[in-house]
Amino acid sequence: MDLQANAISFWNIVDGHNRGSQHTHHGIDARTDAPLWPCPVASLEDLDDAVKAARTSLVSWAATDIKDRQQALLALAERLLVEKELVSGIISRETGKSKFLGDLEIEHSINYLRFNAAQSLSDEVLHEDNEVKIVSTHSPIGVVAAICPWNFPLVLATAKIAAALIMGNCIIVKPSPFTPYSTLKFAEMAATILPSGVFQALNGDAKLGESITLHPGIDKISFTGSTTTGKKIMANAATTLKSLTLELGGNDATVVFPDVLIDEVAPQVAVACFFNAGQMCVATKRVYVHESIYEQFRESFVQAVRNLRQAPSSLNVFGPLQNKLQYEVIRNLIADSREQRHQFALGEDQISQSGLFIDPVIIERPPDSAALVQKEQFGNKPVPFRA
Repeated sequence: MDLQANAISFWNIVDGHNRGSQHTHHGIDARTDAPLWPCPVASLEDLDDAVKAARTSLVSWAATDIKDRQQALLALAERLLVEKELVSGIISRETGKSKFLGDLEIEHSINYLRFNAAQSLSDEVLHEDNEVKIVSTHSPIGVVAAICPWNFPLVLATAKIAAALIMGNCIIVKPSPFTPYSTLKFAEMAATILPSGVFQALNGDAKLGESITLHPGIDKISFTGSTTTGKKIMANAATTLKSLTLELGGNDATVVFPDVLIDEVAPQVAVACFFNAGQMCVATKRVYVHESIYEQFRESFVQAVRNLRQAPSSLNVFGPLQNKLQYEVIRNLIADSREQRHQFALGEDQISQSGLFIDPVIIERPPDSAALVQKEQFGNKPVPFRA
């Protein structure tokens, strides 16, 4: 599949049509630091037009028979399957993921579409007599805006898209400006399947995101991202009493008990820590091991991480950090551990590499006050490893 920078174009999708912009920006290939394709930046006028189109289409889409909406989602899944190589390649370029992880994201996106295509919420008659009939029904919320992250750009967008569309809502998706490409390309494909205005996509920065959260024509915000940004969105949504769903970060721990099969569990914990280079909200950020098996488990865990790192590039779950901001976050955490004289079980000597690669780091027995314990690292991070 030809994915050279001059071989493919990207557009905002407004009211079923490709829309360019006077202003563009480039994502970065995290493996090489090279700029990717030019991508149009949506204006506030584009946003207003998208909201207007969504509100116009909402009446007819909400009235569309559930079976027809289900078939539309199945058609989207089939189109994504047909275009798997193209879209997977785009994901790998914009995120730095291996082909294995790019393909996996397509498969999970298709699964979300097919799962939601099998859903329906039928009316339920709660009471009926000669005078009164009481029916419980499920009406669409209206126009939904999805603000999506950069770590799994397509699958997390598709989860929001599929759930909104099957219930008769219209949706406007704003991908992360770090990874806009796969979502815009999927929206372009969807425009040939769905009625205009039902699913639209706008690329932009935080200013566009803020305008979305304040727009009076949008009824619901679904956001996946940082807790800090989630708080700002919650405050903005309150001004118009929008419905709100927030999927935010975490600082998850794995606790290893003394009765585990060490050589089986250690590789599983390694994957939990470093899958997608640790760039997952549900990744394990801290590992606590029972003292009686600490030494043996540490050795097995360190070797399991080394084995993951040495997997062929097409199958590797590590890869680079997606963007320079997150790259610096991880570098600063490593520098802090050096300054605090933490004990490195792995990764103290980082190899100089092109792109945004950081080798995995394991820190033994850091204090609870350490920055890498207190913060969500979100990357090929220094994993705190303690008894």
